[in-house]
Amino acid sequence: MSTALANPAEMIRQGAPRLIHSDEELAEYTRTLFDLTAKPDPNPDEEEAIKLMTLLIGRYESERFPVPAAKPADVLRFLLEQNGLSQRDIAPELGSESTVSLVLSGKRQLNRDHIARLSRRFNVSPAVFFGVSSPH
Repeated sequence: MSTALANPAEMIRQGAPRLIHSDEELAEYTRTLFDLTAKPDPNPDEEEAIKLMTLLIGRYESERFPVPAAKPADVLRFLLEQNGLSQRDIAPELGSESTVSLVLSGKRQLNRDHIARLSRRFNVSPAVFFGVSSPH
């Protein structure tokens, strides 16, 4: 056994990151993660800390704020509405207005490139577009 893991309870007592149990802890971990990711050239230990903090934050958020599965077209429709955009506004991400219309009507699926462009445009995880598939 590694000496670092010889006494994990002692590590926790000394302040090692642990599971998040409250919104206050979430805010603290989020600030810490932001500070770490703002560094221009994190060292290997900081990179490991970024990965660990991301996992801990993601676990808490997925339990505390579960996102219901939705059809990709519904997600896209929601993002358009929330951002006050029209189908025409996202035509560059999908290639054409007709493609946007086909996707929103469920007649065409988003491809990998569409998802990458949309996730960048709306600053969301690509995973939001992998929800419930529309039945065929």
